[in-house]
Amino acid sequence: MHHQDVPVPFGRIRRTMPLAGFTARAAGGRVIAGLREKAGQDGAVEQFHERTAERYAELLGHSRGVLMKVGQIMSLLDTRAVGTGGFWPYQKAMSRLQADAPPMHPVLVHEVLEGELGSAVEHFAEFTEEPMAAASIGQVHRAVLRDGRRVAVKIQYPGVAQAIRDDLANAELLATFLRFLAASTSGVKRDVKSVAREVAARISEEVDYRHEAATIAAFSELYRDHPFIRVPEVIAEMSTNRVLTMTYLDGMDWAAAQQADQDLRNVWAETILRFAYGSFRHANLMHADPHPGNYRFNTDGTVGFVDFGCVKVLPELQRWRQVAMNRALQEGRKQDLRDIMVLAGYLTADSDLTADELYQWQSELLGECMATTPQPVTYTADSINRVVRCLFDVRDTNHPVARMTAPDDYVFAARLQLAVSSVCAGLNATLPVRAIVEDFDGAADPVTELGKKHHAWARERGLPSALDHHDHP
Repeated sequence: MHHQDVPVPFGRIRRTMPLAGFTARAAGGRVIAGLREKAGQDGAVEQFHERTAERYAELLGHSRGVLMKVGQIMSLLDTRAVGTGGFWPYQKAMSRLQADAPPMHPVLVHEVLEGELGSAVEHFAEFTEEPMAAASIGQVHRAVLRDGRRVAVKIQYPGVAQAIRDDLANAELLATFLRFLAASTSGVKRDVKSVAREVAARISEEVDYRHEAATIAAFSELYRDHPFIRVPEVIAEMSTNRVLTMTYLDGMDWAAAQQADQDLRNVWAETILRFAYGSFRHANLMHADPHPGNYRFNTDGTVGFVDFGCVKVLPELQRWRQVAMNRALQEGRKQDLRDIMVLAGYLTADSDLTADELYQWQSELLGECMATTPQPVTYTADSINRVVRCLFDVRDTNHPVARMTAPDDYVFAARLQLAVSSVCAGLNATLPVRAIVEDFDGAADPVTELGKKHHAWARERGLPSALDHHDHP
């Protein structure tokens, strides 16, 4: 067996299993065959999954490769609620590995900083060695520059970029893992090629901190002088491929925000909605990582957004079609909805999926903003479960998702919908969602105070509206 050295926080360990070994279709085949063989035995399937999950957890160790990153991407979805729940043991095992991974030793942190920034490290007046946050690719430290600015410094784990690139070089690794995920949750064979391509593209961008710096700059310019959305500014001279320095955003974390007054939580939820769905209406940016840990909540109702590693830049035609699909849905134009979905690449014109079926599916998926839903709407656990049923709980071939193909440009739209619903439910938010969506799309004047402030800001900035054609490829 080939052994590969992988640098990790405390030095180097031996990766005892080449991840390429996981790509063999036989691995997934053995799992599914085992499930079928044991299906008649009480509790045997669950035990089989748990044993297999522990084995993979042991083999993956602290390697922080692509599968660990996919585990993080899946973290917002409680897969116990999806289909058969068969993926839950694997998600739990990967989450434990991520939580148990130690932070970088302070000596290594300083080695990385000095190696990346050289003499620029002298710009730090203060640097807190204890990380304020850690994830699958890097960790974040507080610091103060000599000019007095407070900053957050994101430092990439040594070796993680190469480990991920090595994994991505094996084209079958991600696809096999996603096939296994689909089979273990539903038993239904699904086309995962587009999902694998998009996940690989976003992960490969995420290990390049210069790319994230450029993305932050794009969002910072888009939301310049916004009344309630806050985006950090990049400190370019203190940023490299492996170190990203940005201005520090104050605010409560997710746990504290959930304990705040309900009226304030409603304001925060609307702010998050407007950021998540407004970014691709005013520009072509889809923030594809709307995780609660990426927000900073303030008592004045503002929200800071602090992680921009996973962002999809939508081609203009696909961006416009996304909004046009929403308008057709809201206005009950069923055949138009189907026609646009055909043009967008979800299905072929001769598909047996009817306009009525697509309208019913989309109406359930986006239930909070439909005309038949009493307003305002309170987001609850049922909101999340409904989205999960629509997007992931595919246990038979008649489910619309099983009869469609996710176009590459829209792969992360599903995650965005689920994540935003989860955040709003976590805040127990009550919002006039339909009215917010109508003013999003320029179909009606805003009725909320935040909506009025947002539209006044957008007019002053001269930003295009949702159905305007943007000056973008």
